[in-house]
Formats: sequence, C-alpha cells, structure tokens
Amino acid sequence: MPSVGRRYATGEQRFERPSGHVDKGLRAPVVLMVSGGADSTALLVLAATSTLDIDDGRGEARIARERLHVLHVNHQLRGIDAQEDEEFVRSLAQRYGIPCTIRREDVAALAAAQGGSGNEENVGREVRYAAAAELANELSEQFGTPRAAARIVTAHTANDRAETFFMNAIRGTGPAGLSSIPRRRNRIVRPLLTRTHRELCDLLRMSGIVWREDVSNEDTRYLRAYVRHEVMPVVERRNPRVTASLSTTCDILSDEDSYLHAQASRLLRDLTRRSAQGMMALDAKRLAASEVVLARRVVRQAIVTVCPDVRLEARHVEAVLRLVAAGRGSVALPLALDARVEYGLLFVRAHGSAEKVGGVWLQVPGEVCLGDGRTLEAQVRAVGPDVDVVAMARTHGSEWLGASVLLDAVACGVDPAQGGRLWVDAPQQGEVLCPLGMHGQSKLLSDLLNDAKIPSADRCGVPVVHTDSRGAVVWVADVRADERAKVTSATRAVLELTLRD
Repeated sequence: MPSVGRRYATGEQRFERPSGHVDKGLRAPVVLMVSGGADSTALLVLAATSTLDIDDGRGEARIARERLHVLHVNHQLRGIDAQEDEEFVRSLAQRYGIPCTIRREDVAALAAAQGGSGNEENVGREVRYAAAAELANELSEQFGTPRAAARIVTAHTANDRAETFFMNAIRGTGPAGLSSIPRRRNRIVRPLLTRTHRELCDLLRMSGIVWREDVSNEDTRYLRAYVRHEVMPVVERRNPRVTASLSTTCDILSDEDSYLHAQASRLLRDLTRRSAQGMMALDAKRLAASEVVLARRVVRQAIVTVCPDVRLEARHVEAVLRLVAAGRGSVALPLALDARVEYGLLFVRAHGSAEKVGGVWLQVPGEVCLGDGRTLEAQVRAVGPDVDVVAMARTHGSEWLGASVLLDAVACGVDPAQGGRLWVDAPQQGEVLCPLGMHGQSKLLSDLLNDAKIPSADRCGVPVVHTDSRGAVVWVADVRADERAKVTSATRAVLELTLRD
C-alpha cells in the first residue's frame, strides 16, 4: 500500500496525493460504516493506511486520522454471530486507533411493526443510514464543522452496483433505479465502486487480515442474495466483464437521470400555479403538451413534494397523466393522496389538506383565527359626508385583489358606535346570496364558487361571513360581497373585512 505522505512544518498534518494534489486539511468528520464483512473491513483498512476518493471524483487522498470514526450497527438478527461481528469491528478499529461507535437495534421487531419479517432487509438499511446521519451530526457539532461537510462512507463495490441494477430491473424501475448505486448522494460517498469484491478480498489476504462472513448473505430468499448467487453467475458466463460493463452503464444513466431531473424541476416550477401545505396545483394544459419523458417526472416530483413518504409505481404516474390528457377526472393515489383535474389545473392533495372553516363568531372590531394559519379581521370606520365612499370601496377592493372589502356597517347588522359580531362558517349546502353586481338577483353559493373556479376539495376552506348564525351572507371571502351589504352614497360607517394568510 502507498506510504503516508510527509508532515508539513506548520505542525498541521496534511497528506500529498499521488498525483501531487494536496488535501486542504478539512477537519470535518468521516464516518466509516463497517459491518465486519470483507468489503467494509477493506474500507476501514484503506481509510486508515492508504488513499480514498471521498470527494466524488477529485482524486484519491489520505484522510487525516483524526477525522475518521467507525460505526457498526448490530441488527441483533444472528444471535452470537452478530455479537462476534460487533467485537470484531471494535477490535479492528482499536487496532488502527480509530474511535468506534456501536449501535444496537432490534431490526426484527421494527420490521414486524412495519408489516412482517420479509421487510427486515429494508428496515436494516434504514436503521443503518439513520444511525450514520445521527452520528455524523453529533461529530460535526463536536468538531465545530458544518453538517454538510461531514462524509458518511460506505463499502459498496462494483459487484453491489451490478447486483442492484438487476434487483431494480426485476422489481421494475425507471432510469433512476437503473442508475443503481450513485457514487455520492449528499453526504454519503462510496469510494469503492470502482473495485470488485474479489479485489478487496485479495487485498486483505495479502495484508494478512481476516474478516467476518454473514451466513445470511447465502440465503436466496433475499433478493440480493438471489441475484448474487443465481443471476450473476449465469450472466458472467456470457460476459466475464459484466460487472465493469454495468458500472459504466450506471454512470451514463446516472448522468442522464440527473440532467432530466433538473429539467423536470425547472418545468415543475414553471407549471406550478398554487401550492400550500399538502397541496399543489399545476397547469394541466401545459403539462399535457410537455414531452412525456418530462411530464412523468413532473408528476412524480409534484406528488413527492406533497407527500415525501409516498411509494409511487409507474402505474400511478400513468394514471395521473391520463387524467391530464382527458382534461378532467380524479384518481386515488397511495397514502390517501388524491389527484384531480379541475378548471384546467391538476391538483395533487394529501388527505385533509383543505382545513374546514369551523363556525366561529367574529367580534367587531376584532379578529379570528380560521385554524389553517389565516386570520379574518374586522373593523369599523366612520366616513365623512364629503367622502366619495362608493369610489373608496371600489379602489380598496382593487388594491386588495378581493382579499379585503368595505361594506355598509349598518347593512351588515353592526352598530357603528358599539360594534357587534358576525358569524363565519364554511359554505353550506343550498345557501343563497345576492352577489354584488347582479342587481339583487339571487344565486346559489355553490354556483358562485363554480364560477370562481374553486375546486370542490377547497370549498370547505372558504370563509363565508353572515350577519348572525342564521343570517344573510354579507361576504364570501376572497370571492364576492353581497349586493345588500354594499356601500352607498348614504353610508356613514364602513365595515372593513380582511382575510390575511
């Protein structure tokens, strides 16, 4: 193995790369995820004694020893074998003078709580990465370095990458899945992706270093073990260099996937017309006219934005695109999500994202919280005889774009001197009003909301202000006032109602 580089006169330990490039001495922590198997044992040895590229293609360099920290997660699945793995990793880390953290998690119990023992492989992965992220954050705080500067290093090899390619192909996937294991994702880096498992085993044998074998890796009930022992040998008989070939393919797919993801993100921003907690609305017509390769990604990104935990399949995305092409309809998605095309917009909503306005009294003057972060405010202002109150109300409405309105206080049942109270509720079935501008003609509130193109799922969140709990409508907030409550030239006290986000 290459020897350690020279120590600089400043006293700060830096190491020279074989190419002559010098590590700038960043002191952020480097967490090595070590199970005790051949690959992760080799990772620990290389990190302690040789060079690794943990900067995603910038070249191999020595890693300052004080940055290194070993993490071993005991899944408690294999009894005494798991305990011996833990002791092996602790002893190996001590041998190279690297601090070691052991975390124990009952993966079987966690998997059972999430739907059965068949989920142990996925749960174990989630547990390991969660533990690594937590440790990296703790060490960053101790080191006084930014969290983003920390590195979590895994021992994935070219073999793992090829196996993951086939695993995802068997399950069914898109370009992201066929990209397999990326060289870097945020703080997680995989410097051994260019090396094979056999190469790492040979390296350890030449150094006289033993490693632990996990017998569960032979159990072909697990998909990875099935691919490793049943699929890869067959493929390698046809092409002995298939592992290297697939690694190149994955790099190409990863680059193209990153480019398409960036293009889709830009298109999503352009198509977004409304967004709130648990809801996103996109321009359906423009989405339908987009290239299908981008439209699929836009739909997927929108759904994941609304609900990051959702597990989408290709059929879910295609179902949404069919709605977009038809220009109407709805479809249920996993985790109680709903996709619906209305009024030229594609709405993606989480269950209960539109919070219903509860029946509440609004004191005048005063304000009331509507429960979704918005407030409705009321105040009364006197108007002098020389003020054109009708023009003032018209200008006020234009400036506020409908979010605030001036009404005749007396017509709304509010005493100009003593104030009063108004009733605020969600739209009720069969409710009628006389919309401003219709010269006293009545109209169903539901028809007014249709004309305003307010989606049915959002209507429960529209505040409707009444003179009292059974009184007439005076204002449908952000939509229209009632003709009977409008200001006239005779108005001497105006009621100002304002809806604030």
